[in-house]
Amino acid sequence: MFATEDDLDVVAVLDHADDVLSASARERPDVLVLDAHLPGAVGIDVLVRRSAAGVLVLSDRELSGAASLRLVRQAPRVGFIGTDSSPGELIGAIRQIARGQAVLDPQLMLAAIRVRDNPLTDRECEVLKLVTTGATAQEVARKLCLSAGTVRNYLSRILTKTQARSRIEAIRKAEQAGWI
Repeated sequence: MFATEDDLDVVAVLDHADDVLSASARERPDVLVLDAHLPGAVGIDVLVRRSAAGVLVLSDRELSGAASLRLVRQAPRVGFIGTDSSPGELIGAIRQIARGQAVLDPQLMLAAIRVRDNPLTDRECEVLKLVTTGATAQEVARKLCLSAGTVRNYLSRILTKTQARSRIEAIRKAEQAGWI
């Protein structure tokens, strides 16, 4: 859809958040269009912080989270639009971000304001995000340079804080609340 526009060039289409920074450094886009639920260990907040480009985040209106509130402070470099926006709205938002204008979907911002504060620490979010990829406690430990026991302790605290009975339930609750 973007490639059909005369003034828009698509320089990369990526399926994993971990590939965004290297592609961005190589291609130097004016605007990154990122799905808030792009899989990978690297979060949207990290991508925004490390990228020099403008960023347009596509997010479900019901699932906007506390991270959105932190990122909205970076407007107009970072904008938010719902995944259910029309193609015309999406293309218009990309152009606005490229011109340095703010794009803040009112319904998304209202949903973000209503989200409960995240009870999880940054490290707990990092551990839980890695668990969403199917990683075991040992794999998470290797990736984060921790012991497997420390990771199990983090997982135990995550279950307590999310009032979940399993890792799957903790992931579901954290994603629905916008914490990861």
